Amino acid sequence: MKKLLIVVDYQKDFVDGSLGFAGAEALDASIAQRIADYHAAGNDVVFTLDTHGTNYAQTQEGRKLPVPHCLFGEAGWELYGSTAAARGDGDCVFRKPTFPSLELAEWLKGRSYAQVELCGLVSHICVLSNAVMVKAALPEAEILVDARLTASFDPALHEKALDVLEGLQVTVTNR
Repeated sequence: MKKLLIVVDYQKDFVDGSLGFAGAEALDASIAQRIADYHAAGNDVVFTLDTHGTNYAQTQEGRKLPVPHCLFGEAGWELYGSTAAARGDGDCVFRKPTFPSLELAEWLKGRSYAQVELCGLVSHICVLSNAVMVKAALPEAEILVDARLTASFDPALHEKALDVLEGLQVTVTNR
C-alpha cells in the first residue's frame, strides 16, 4: 500500500518569523522523524511552500493579512530546522500563492495512494484546505492528520479545524 506524506508550509515565517507563534517550533523534530519514517519505508513525501512575491501587498491575501511573509527567496520562505534537513532529493515541492495547492491536487489525480497524511502549519488554514483538495483528488484514499504534527496560533480554531477535518472523513489521530 503506497503512502504519501504532505508537509504543509512548515516554513520559517510560520515558525519563528513574521507569522510565527509559540509552539510551532515544537513540531519540528516530530515532523522530521515522520519524514524519515516515510522515506525509510519507501513511501513518498511532498512539501507545499507558501510563496509570495514582492507584490504581496497588492494581492487579496496581502490586503486582508497585511503581514509580508514567505517571500520567495527570503529566509522566511525556507523550510524550518530539522524538517528542512529531512527533505530528500526526490521529494516534490509545490509552491503555492494561496492556502491550498491546486498544483498538488492536479498532481495527485490519477495516482494510487491508499493513504495520505498531512502535517505542518497552520491547521485551520493551509492544512485544512489542502486536506480538502486531497479528498477531491483522491476520494477513496484514507486521509490522516496527526494532531501532534499540526498547530495554530489560535488553539480554539485548531480544535475546530480538527472537528471539521473529522466531519470531512479525515482520520484525526492523537487528539
